[in-house]
Amino acid sequence: MIHKTACVDAGARLGRDVEVGPFAVIEAETEIGDGCVVGAHASVMRYTRLGAGCRVHAGAVLGDIPQDLAFADTESRVTIGERCVIREGVTVHRGTKPGSVTEIGDGCFLMGFSHCAHNVKLGPGVIVANATLLGGYVEIGERAFISGNCLIHQFCKIGRLAMLGGGSAVSKDVPPFCMINPLTLNRVVGLNVVGMRRAGFSAEERRQIRSAFKMLYGTGRNVSDAVASMRQTFPSGPALEFCDFVDASARGICGMSPDSVAALSEDNE
Repeated sequence: MIHKTACVDAGARLGRDVEVGPFAVIEAETEIGDGCVVGAHASVMRYTRLGAGCRVHAGAVLGDIPQDLAFADTESRVTIGERCVIREGVTVHRGTKPGSVTEIGDGCFLMGFSHCAHNVKLGPGVIVANATLLGGYVEIGERAFISGNCLIHQFCKIGRLAMLGGGSAVSKDVPPFCMINPLTLNRVVGLNVVGMRRAGFSAEERRQIRSAFKMLYGTGRNVSDAVASMRQTFPSGPALEFCDFVDASARGICGMSPDSVAALSEDNE
């Protein structure tokens, strides 16, 4: 199932039922899992591993060296989980330090011309829409949704089930379950209630998360006081996850949009 114009190095390891399209390039020291499809003109470069069932569309480049002036030509890797969809023109770069890894979790969907820089880590089921740019060392939690043309500054963390609107930009961390409006900078607008429902969160879990959100953004407390209050109120569950994320943030978290008072209402379920 390898097109006659494709260039597949003898040092590449291809699993069962792999398809490689016209003019695709697969370098040595790569691993392509069972049932993968590598489309026309796509490039899978050395030190890259694709899990089973991935589909790489035309013109994608996986495993090129990082855009980091400090990078020395040394071994670092890209690891892509199973059942990922990587659309046209996507770029995913290797880690920048020796032995480091850029990691894409199982079931991720990277839409056209999005970019994952060196040492990015995506949890399972993350969706990154068209032309979004993820800087180096960005971490995105499970099933977060990053809309098109978003800009994520290096070292930022996005919590699981967060949702960023199109064209938004963040240079601070986004707590789990939070939403950011389109075309805004570092301002959450509320909670991703629809995403939590789809993920199977109970009404009680959603109420607890909303209460934690209100403690952080709706009481005028500083972050340390809000974290202490959340820990006392929520000893377990997703509200504690929300608290732990905020407490662990090294860059600081996004603030609350001043025109989003309705998001603090307990009735918005």
